[in-house]
Amino acid sequence: MKYLSDILEGLAFTELQGSADVEISAVVFDSRKVVPGSLFVAVKGTLTDGHDYIEQAVKDGAVAVICEVLPAHVAGEVDFLMVADSSVALGIVSANFYDNPSAKLKLIGITGTNGKTTIATLLYKLFRDLGYKCGLLSTVENLVNDQVIAATHTTPDPVALNMLLSEMVDQGCDYCFMEVSSHAIAQHRIGGLKFSGGIFSNLTHDHLDYHKTFESYLKAKKAFFDGLPANAFALTNGDDKNGNVMLQNTKAHKKTYGLKSMADYKARIIENQFEGLLMQIDNEEVWFKMVGTFNAYNLMAVYAAAMLLDQDKTKILTSLSKLTGARGRFDYIIAPNKIIGIVDYAHSPDAVQNILSTIHDIRKGNEKVITVIGCGGDRDKTKRPIMAKTACEWSDKVIFTSDNPRSEEPAQIIKEMEEGVDPAFKRHTLSIADRREAIKTACMLARPGDIVLIAGKGHEKYQEVKGIRSHFDDMEELSAVFEQLK
Repeated sequence: MKYLSDILEGLAFTELQGSADVEISAVVFDSRKVVPGSLFVAVKGTLTDGHDYIEQAVKDGAVAVICEVLPAHVAGEVDFLMVADSSVALGIVSANFYDNPSAKLKLIGITGTNGKTTIATLLYKLFRDLGYKCGLLSTVENLVNDQVIAATHTTPDPVALNMLLSEMVDQGCDYCFMEVSSHAIAQHRIGGLKFSGGIFSNLTHDHLDYHKTFESYLKAKKAFFDGLPANAFALTNGDDKNGNVMLQNTKAHKKTYGLKSMADYKARIIENQFEGLLMQIDNEEVWFKMVGTFNAYNLMAVYAAAMLLDQDKTKILTSLSKLTGARGRFDYIIAPNKIIGIVDYAHSPDAVQNILSTIHDIRKGNEKVITVIGCGGDRDKTKRPIMAKTACEWSDKVIFTSDNPRSEEPAQIIKEMEEGVDPAFKRHTLSIADRREAIKTACMLARPGDIVLIAGKGHEKYQEVKGIRSHFDDMEELSAVFEQLK
């Protein structure tokens, strides 16, 4: 149990009504989770405003409220704190309530459009293999050492985030590797956290439904690096034109990695095939189990970060050579008739091009590439025609289908994708809204040696239609069809 005064350190507030000498049992921003003794933080969200629920929160037992606007009248004994931005305050008080766990381990944040999950997962696996106790916060799953905790967001809310970090500290973790989404940065979900390092992968077209403009999206990513302390490192992809932008105002120790440009940590690809990558890193030739140029960048980010965290070079490369990436990232199986099936999370234009260009680079002859692809509903609509166009340019045949249509009509999403298709490619496309049927059709169209790519959902084990989530796993569906091909 803590007193309100204990968890206000570092919080700028304009007015305090009450003594702050009150015991706090929990920090909550969802009025439905209020318990007696709670501090309720009224946050203005995208759909609801927490200020509308202050009275209910007090009725349910909140003894203190942080808000931007004082309510006209609330019955009962309660302390009020006025702040300029409640979302900023939530991060600070959440960190203080859990005794600032991020300062008690080395917290490394990974941000960028593509590669965040793979980099974070590889770092977690690497440091576990090197003998450390570690935590992982990712899109696929959260881990405290080997304990799995389901992930609901790329970056959890500040309360859940600090609770997880506190659990990691209690379990003796030395490191935590964490995906940092642009939404989390813009919404101050990482406020109050103390990072030991930040990694930038790349920046391409995505999330413009939320950020509205690419410049706003870039600024959100840059804000993470601007906030890093002087004793942290800032590691960026030197081959990405936005890499140097991330470093412009940071106080952190600046380092770069790359395959093409001059960089502090540099590598080159010697061989790239389905079985893996042969790379030269710091004059050492190393074979990795992962595939593609995009994974070469991911591996370099991990290698560079591990070196910056004072690990032994030989041990890093030896361990990395044994590891595989995150689930749903270039997962592939081979059917009895030698059709190759690939499942990948690619859900942005750049990610689609990356995966298809990788397939193009490692195909051996006249194999056809058949791509099954959809776009998520209630998300950035501007990328739909671009993704469709990219898929058509890099595939022999494309089947447009549903991803997670959510509240939207699948047929309308597919129609918006089709608008990006050049007339010359239209005869090579099909539209099948039922994703199961689309996957089955792609496999039926394939001949021995052909490559079937199922893009967009990757690790996800559900499909959301009209607010209802039903079990759906691309790899399960692909495997079931391949089983019938025996």
